[in-house]
Amino acid sequence: MDGGYFVGWGTLALINAGLAQGKNRSGLNWFLLSLLLGPVATFILVIMDKK
Repeated sequence: MDGGYFVGWGTLALINAGLAQGKNRSGLNWFLLSLLLGPVATFILVIMDKK
């Protein structure tokens, strides 16, 4: 398997953690969730309202 795939997935998880913190949510929880769900977690974060 290509190593770039894992780097991209990890980068997306870090971006999602930043997005979550910007919406007053737990960055660590969203980071871990993003490792499992990837782009789906990004979509959920984008459509969620700020806490």
